[in-house]
Amino acid sequence: MSVTISGSRLQAQISETGAELVRLRDEQDRDLLWDGNPAFWTGRSPLLFPIVGRVRNDRIQVNGAEYELPKHGFARISRFEIDEAGPSRCRFRLCSDQTTLRQYPFPFQLDITYAIEGATLTMEVSVTNTGSSVMPVSFGFHPAFRWPLPYGAPRETHEIRFEREEPAPIRRPVDGLIRRNAEPSLVEGRTLLLRDSLFETDALVFDRLESRSVVYGAPGGGSIRVDFPDMPHLGIWTKPGAGYICIEPWQGHADPEDFEGELTVKPGVVMVQPSETRRFAMKVTVNSADL
Repeated sequence: MSVTISGSRLQAQISETGAELVRLRDEQDRDLLWDGNPAFWTGRSPLLFPIVGRVRNDRIQVNGAEYELPKHGFARISRFEIDEAGPSRCRFRLCSDQTTLRQYPFPFQLDITYAIEGATLTMEVSVTNTGSSVMPVSFGFHPAFRWPLPYGAPRETHEIRFEREEPAPIRRPVDGLIRRNAEPSLVEGRTLLLRDSLFETDALVFDRLESRSVVYGAPGGGSIRVDFPDMPHLGIWTKPGAGYICIEPWQGHADPEDFEGELTVKPGVVMVQPSETRRFAMKVTVNSADL
């Protein structure tokens, strides 16, 4: 089952499975989101919880015990309840149960609200600790936008323009974990020119990010602005030759390749106190102005 919401310039469809955004169309019914073609990748916009990326040996350590937890966590494959469904706004909820507690031993409530206003889709997430001990958690968005966008510009002219210059070195995954050795930034000033060769060794991971928004598109064509004021990390990824580019705001990232510590000291994890709620948000704004 899915829920469809719409506004004057956008329409979005969200699935109960993973509370995942599975379709985003503009006012001319043009698809802006990847279609999940299994020849490349079946995802469209999964939610990453309670971890982002992979943990070493696919296991987390909590108070000396080990728990098996798959890459990106379990929210993306869980069935959410529909808590609200209106014309332009909906909310989905996932609560901990015996299945989640076997993988991640913390009671929680995870809410995701989607809302459309004009040309903007807002995704707001709240993670509430419903247990009695401090809860370590990460969260990430993972939307896959069409590359090229459906505005007529050639694929090779597309770029990502950052809010600020990004001179800090970037990281790369190795076997799903973060390589300790960094490499020079591929952003020229504020601009990352998109080409398949960037992703031959997997994603670009910005763990020292200055920007909290980016604009994706081609000069002279339509564009998508992604704002993520609460998210300090960013992943950019595709499979070479695929028709999508993922722009992924994160709180946290995969384990460093030599990490052996408890989940509480995993880089990027935030600590949520009992009865406390931690919020994360991302906005997608579609426009036809030049970059």
